[in-house]
Amino acid sequence: MNHFIVLGMSLLGTTVGLYTIPFCKTPVLLIVMMSVFGIAIGILDTGANVLILALWGDKGAPHMQALHFSFALGAFLAPILAKLALGMTMSAENHTEPDLHHPALNRSPEADPDLLFAAPDDLNLLWAYASVGTYTFVVSVFLFALFFKKTSKHEKSTASAQESRRAKHHKALLCLLFLFFFFYVGAEITYGSYIFSFATTHVGLEESEAAGLNSIFWGTFAACRGLAIFFATCLQPGTMIVLSNIGSLVSSLFLVLFDKSPLCVWIGSSVYGASMATTFPSGISWLEQYTTISGKSAAFFVIGACLGEMAIPAVIGILQGQYPDLPVVLYTCLGSAIFTAVLFPVMYKLATLPLDRHQKENRKNEDQKALLNDFEEYNEGEDAERWNEMDFEVVDMNVMVRPSVIQTSRNILMEPGSDESN
Repeated sequence: MNHFIVLGMSLLGTTVGLYTIPFCKTPVLLIVMMSVFGIAIGILDTGANVLILALWGDKGAPHMQALHFSFALGAFLAPILAKLALGMTMSAENHTEPDLHHPALNRSPEADPDLLFAAPDDLNLLWAYASVGTYTFVVSVFLFALFFKKTSKHEKSTASAQESRRAKHHKALLCLLFLFFFFYVGAEITYGSYIFSFATTHVGLEESEAAGLNSIFWGTFAACRGLAIFFATCLQPGTMIVLSNIGSLVSSLFLVLFDKSPLCVWIGSSVYGASMATTFPSGISWLEQYTTISGKSAAFFVIGACLGEMAIPAVIGILQGQYPDLPVVLYTCLGSAIFTAVLFPVMYKLATLPLDRHQKENRKNEDQKALLNDFEEYNEGEDAERWNEMDFEVVDMNVMVRPSVIQTSRNILMEPGSDESN
């Protein structure tokens, strides 16, 4: 399917979910709308990566970093918008007289079980959802507009040239990247989700300080993704992955060793957030250098990331509850950092293995065909004019040469004593 249609429809589904979720009055309807929202976000997460690779290929590392910076920036700003809406609501409630019989406070979904949709009591939250939904709708309109723009022939020939790139162990690389993103994203979401509770119960911080600790983790995460746009222009994706793995390993080990110190937790959280920032987009750009990532391939390792995001925080939450005296969250981050640091050299070794002779010949032939098609399409307009000019030149030469040839033949026929004149 066309990339712009897929992304436009996914953003349209996101818009529908954002507009209808505040109006849901039954748990079943809320689950259905959240499922629609999750499906749309999953398509967007996968399709956006594939679109970047389709447009720029293995040269799209800065664009991939910019895409994931927008994810991090939105994840950082959207909760602030919701918190501002909640703060306005709480301040309004604090300035009103308590009324135990106020109808707005006693209203509940159980009062009218047949009611499926209704306006929420908190209009500030409604405006928070509506503002983000309107933004996504505007972006979907732009994507639909791009669908009607004709794709150039040069982009098609470039895409056909990229399809011929395939590593010797293509499927093995995808499986290893599946595991790599499973543990990486799982550790990222686990730390971001539980650092507030961990800081208040294990470290002993106040709730306001713990909220600041959560903010500095996601703030450094978003800031380093923004800086990675510029770093990606001068550093290879593999170099950025190695640096990120080293930073994650050092910072998680630092957090485990000094888990009771508030200052060390602040420093470790900021460094850990900065180290985790560039791994996911760099991993996609790195793999594209050795093998072409199709839509199915991208969906495969994004599923691994989503499974890690879903499974690891759930398991760690149960274990942390059973062993409250142990920093299970920090142990998870350290174990994930060790696993990814060991796994990446194995992936690099598989990616750089030489191809077989038969595969090399097939790749060479396919590359030559793609380049030939690219050359023909690029010079299609110029060739017609060039051939027309050559036709006129041939006609002029015939006009000039023909009288001389006729005169020469006449001289030969009139030459006396020639046996071959007849």
